[in-house]
Amino acid sequence: MAIRTNLTERFGLEYPIFLAPMGKISGGRLAAAVSNAGALGIVGGGYGDPAWMRSELSVAASESKRPWGVGLITWHATREIVELALQYEPDLFMLSFGDPRPYVSPIKAAGCVLVCQVQDVVDARAAKEAGADFIVAQGTEAGGHGASRATLPLVPAVVDAAAPTPVLAAGGIVDGRGLAAALMLGAQGVLMGTRFYAATEASGHEGAKRRIVAARGGDTQRTRVFDIVREHEWPEPYTGRALRNTFLERWHGREEDLAAALDAEIPAFQAAEREGDVDTAMVWAGEAVDLISDIAPAAELVTRIGAEAEACLRYASNLTNNPR
Repeated sequence: MAIRTNLTERFGLEYPIFLAPMGKISGGRLAAAVSNAGALGIVGGGYGDPAWMRSELSVAASESKRPWGVGLITWHATREIVELALQYEPDLFMLSFGDPRPYVSPIKAAGCVLVCQVQDVVDARAAKEAGADFIVAQGTEAGGHGASRATLPLVPAVVDAAAPTPVLAAGGIVDGRGLAAALMLGAQGVLMGTRFYAATEASGHEGAKRRIVAARGGDTQRTRVFDIVREHEWPEPYTGRALRNTFLERWHGREEDLAAALDAEIPAFQAAEREGDVDTAMVWAGEAVDLISDIAPAAELVTRIGAEAEACLRYASNLTNNPR
């Protein structure tokens, strides 16, 4: 059985799965591994560090044998960093969290497919009007930055509002069951982050990966404290979902106190990031961590998720085809 959607047809994929562009986690090696396995890997350009992007985009471009992409945080992007990314000739460009219109023209002129991630119906309509080729409807269950709408009701609402622009689902999806469910909601595929954070090729610290495997959904929380200590002034309504740790529990609800203590807190936090101290440094992760039980190669994960989704879809078909 093969899963065929607008997404698989557009890019020649085996499975309708995108790797989420997790900043500094979805590097070139992970993106290439996902793409070569029959899904589509996206390098997480994040805030647009030029040196990091040159290094990782070069790896993705050289190691990917199939389509791949790059993603940026829209409100922090610049024309220069978009043009830098386009020099590596990605097949897809994803913009998340902000108005994509300033960057649509150069992305389209380069022949890239434009994907816009949204968190509500209003922004979905705006992305459609801006010229998005695909729209990602991201629910609040997602790891990392997002807003407040839940995935299950948001996805079909965006599917209806954005039609005929195809939609992907994101937020709390880590296995084939989630992929199959998203397809039943009208999505053409899914964007997965947390599951691939716990992939062998992901750039995150091994301690962070082990923490994801050990965590449960109740261990995650949306917060602003990690943005404050990193001096990233995210606009409303975005917060970040991370695993609770000592730093979060100390400062969540005391954001003004943290802002006043940055001279002391920033050096300690930066040292924790360098050393992989996940009791202080954040581990962005979604609510579906309950369903992640191992650290595995990306290719194995893609195949596993695809096979699970196929089994679920066969089961669903039998629910209507079997006479009683």
